[in-house]
Amino acid sequence: MAALSAWLVASAGCTAKELDASSEAPSKGPGDSCAPERDDDCGEGLACEPMVDPEAAHVCAIPVEIHGRVIDAIDETPIPGALVAAVDELGAPVTTVVETDADGRYALPVSVRRDATGEPAEAPRWTLLVSARGYFSFPGALRPALPIDAEDAVPADDAGPTVIDDAATVVALVSLPAEAAGGVTVSGRVEGERASGTLVVAETVVPAPAAVADVNGEFVLFNVPAGATTVRGHRQGVELESVAITVGSEDIEGLRLSVLTDDVDAMAVVTGSVTLVNAGGGLATSVVLVPSSVYQPAFERGPVPYGLRAPAPPEAPSITGSFTIAGVPAGRYQVLAAFENDGLVRDPDASIGGTQIQEIDVVAGGSIELDASFKITEALAVVGPGADGLEEVDAAPTFAWIDDASEDRYEIVVYDARGTEIWRDDQLPRVTGGGGTVQVPYGGPALASGMIHQFRVTSWSDGPQGSTALTRSEDLRGVFVVR
Repeated sequence: MAALSAWLVASAGCTAKELDASSEAPSKGPGDSCAPERDDDCGEGLACEPMVDPEAAHVCAIPVEIHGRVIDAIDETPIPGALVAAVDELGAPVTTVVETDADGRYALPVSVRRDATGEPAEAPRWTLLVSARGYFSFPGALRPALPIDAEDAVPADDAGPTVIDDAATVVALVSLPAEAAGGVTVSGRVEGERASGTLVVAETVVPAPAAVADVNGEFVLFNVPAGATTVRGHRQGVELESVAITVGSEDIEGLRLSVLTDDVDAMAVVTGSVTLVNAGGGLATSVVLVPSSVYQPAFERGPVPYGLRAPAPPEAPSITGSFTIAGVPAGRYQVLAAFENDGLVRDPDASIGGTQIQEIDVVAGGSIELDASFKITEALAVVGPGADGLEEVDAAPTFAWIDDASEDRYEIVVYDARGTEIWRDDQLPRVTGGGGTVQVPYGGPALASGMIHQFRVTSWSDGPQGSTALTRSEDLRGVFVVR
């Protein structure tokens, strides 16, 4: 073998020393082109990043990382072993998953497109996906994720990466109720070119354990209870084969969800319409599909699989009449209108048609037209707390909203993040005049410090024929935490 090597070197016209030197890749610096499939193609401390021109090569550059912590919402202790990934503004994962250390800390590399010198050529925004054994996943029904902006990245003092580390990168998780905190971990991979962003659900209890597949299609489901379970994937434009498993006391690894079809034209289509009633001018809404297995009745919400929305993300709400959602995978779904903060809500008057949440069974390749048009009305405007996002309050908050001029009374309900009703008062007296601010002090039991809560308000009209719900506050407003 040594003689053969010597012969090959000699026949190539170079010495063994020259051959060894040529086999070592030169150290590349910022702005040098690189091959992303080679992990060591750039010099130490650099990453091979895509250039802003999609047809251009990759370039060596100083990497960007999101640094933060995952903690318990109540006692703020660190949560080791939590899984963290980032999604873009379309809701599509753009990273693999990293795991928090013993102190709950994580460092998540994110890719930013570059110019020819290796400098950032754009400023993307991301949000985080976080899950952990024994906890509700983040974001949740009451807590949307805060945007993380690449413009907030700060260069490291040494030769390390550029880092984003601020309030949006600290995630507080709410623990599951004791009866739901056990179970095993089920992990695997969604196959196919459109695997990223698939909502994977272990259909057992409701709401069921769920996870979003990362940029490589990998997923991890925590807290899957024992028994017969069907693991199903939901994503617009992909029909996946579900997998039946039996869960025991041991974790399950290596599950595969294979593609049945990724031909959108061969998949189901859901159509319907909305009717805006007393909704003011210039308002429009959106319609989404939430798998029934992950729907939370207390909040009338649940995670929306990637792309199962009209209009298609990231377009702002624009539905004022008919809508179509194509490429819908088989399954049972709740159809939700006015799901986002768009100034509108589903009409709460249960005595008329078009005000009920509709549940549909989608057959692979079939078409469904909803029986009734959703009636949508203008929402009660929340003043605070939580008018525009999660807000910290003291132990005795005062709730405020803009008065509905036609009401006879109000009903207020406070929930915690587990969906437990904490306080209800359905006999708040009428406020005359309209347009002013209604203020109501909290009157229930002590609120748990660190727990996320929401107040919801409904206005009612009381007449000789009975009571009629007029309108209510929006699903994502009125969220607060006691500190």
